[in-house]
Amino acid sequence: MVVPPEIDGLPPELKQFILILLAENAELKRQNAELREEIARLKGLKGRPQIKPSGMEDATAAKPGGKVADRRRRGKITRRVSVEDQIVKAEVPPGSRFKGYEDFAVQELELRVRAIRYRRERWLTPDGRTVIAPLPPGVRGHFGPELRRFVLVQYHQGQVTVPRLVAQLEAIGVTISKRQLVRLLIAGQDEFLAEARDVLRAGLRTAGWVSVDDTGARHKGVNGFCTQIGNDSFAWFGTTQSKSRLNFLDLLRAGYTDYVVNDAALRYMRERALSGSVIARLAEHPDRQFADPQAWQAHLERLGITALSVTPNPVQIATEAALWGSIQSHEFLRDSVIVSDDAGQFAVGQHALCWIHAERLVHKLDTFTDDQRAAQQHVRSLIWQFYADLKDYCRTPTPWRRPHLSERFDYIFGRHTGFVTLDRLLRRLQANKAELLTVLDHPDIPLHTNGSENDIRSQVTRRKVSSGTRSDLGRDCRDAFLGLTKTCTKLGIAFWNYLGSRLSVPDQPIVPALPDLIRARGHPA
Repeated sequence: MVVPPEIDGLPPELKQFILILLAENAELKRQNAELREEIARLKGLKGRPQIKPSGMEDATAAKPGGKVADRRRRGKITRRVSVEDQIVKAEVPPGSRFKGYEDFAVQELELRVRAIRYRRERWLTPDGRTVIAPLPPGVRGHFGPELRRFVLVQYHQGQVTVPRLVAQLEAIGVTISKRQLVRLLIAGQDEFLAEARDVLRAGLRTAGWVSVDDTGARHKGVNGFCTQIGNDSFAWFGTTQSKSRLNFLDLLRAGYTDYVVNDAALRYMRERALSGSVIARLAEHPDRQFADPQAWQAHLERLGITALSVTPNPVQIATEAALWGSIQSHEFLRDSVIVSDDAGQFAVGQHALCWIHAERLVHKLDTFTDDQRAAQQHVRSLIWQFYADLKDYCRTPTPWRRPHLSERFDYIFGRHTGFVTLDRLLRRLQANKAELLTVLDHPDIPLHTNGSENDIRSQVTRRKVSSGTRSDLGRDCRDAFLGLTKTCTKLGIAFWNYLGSRLSVPDQPIVPALPDLIRARGHPA
């Protein structure tokens, strides 16, 4: 049973007693749930609904024609290592004739522990200096680069917990403690943290679109949120204690701390209905750029904005605008579209909504009569057909189809079915027409956020197998390596080779800087 961090400092006897009570409580909850389901079954009532995924994306995917295309075949295996030949002798009777070889390929993995004592020469120069031979490249501390690579791959890509990884290494023959392993995971990772930050900067400068999502994440025993930002070329993760729009805009600055009042910031203020007098104070002041939150807060106090008590909150809107101004001043998301699941904090800049989440609202709607179920299924079928046509438009965008698709959208979501809850939902979706049909002006963007949900699933898995991070450095390393792992996969690079290149493992292929590869994808020659 996982020990809650709140009782770590208690005496052993009290801790054991609390764990027993927690286990009994969990068992009572399980039995209570089973009894509730049994009572509902005996009364003839429906139990908890098992809502399956709608399947709209798979059902509208283009399928290749022909019988050969429908038949699944095993793909060709391409070996990533050189093949060594070993001759296997056969016992034959005298007089036999040699007829060549019959090849049989076998892939093997060799795990062995090596303990190396580097005997470094020491010399005393004529001028009295002592010269000691340097260690080989990649050797830092008392664990070699190959071992460090194995640990990082197992923990971040393999999702192996620290206790299990310690047990695994000890079983192989490595002498290592839990504290030493944690130090290998988080200490001296500045180069990886910097490359993860630069991945985000390169992605935001070159991307035509990014999709975003978030999920729960624990840090220092407190529930927080992990936000994902990425597209087909990169992925980045950041864990914070808030999921507000201020927090999201701060993440989009990619490590910069400045606040900027420029044309983009002033336009943001007007779109959020900030008072004209407040906008004028900020626009007319000669100071337009501020180095950090303290300088920005002092500027708002000097202008008297913090003393205002009106709606909308002028401090919040002005701060969001200054963050957006900073994002634009660093040339992030200049002409990019942000695709999200309709969470309010993500609605900044050019914003598009996920069709899968929109259709899911109709799919999960509770129905109680045959007429309601018929109305729901009819609307869903119309949405599925429209979604398939949108996907076809993305593949071959033609200007004459745009007004036709816009009219069909109004026909589907402007209808009156007589099912009050469904009609209310359709009106809500129709109000999001501009964001749901952003794809008509930007056919290169995805119609869903499935990519973000797939990326962030690793964080969900980590949350289930681990109680969270304890230090800020551990949190940053977890997020950075998760983003680097996903980015390598999207760029077609083996994470194993990437770590080998960065850790100076001998005889490993050189992997270019990931930000350079992302920029090359965003600006092809």
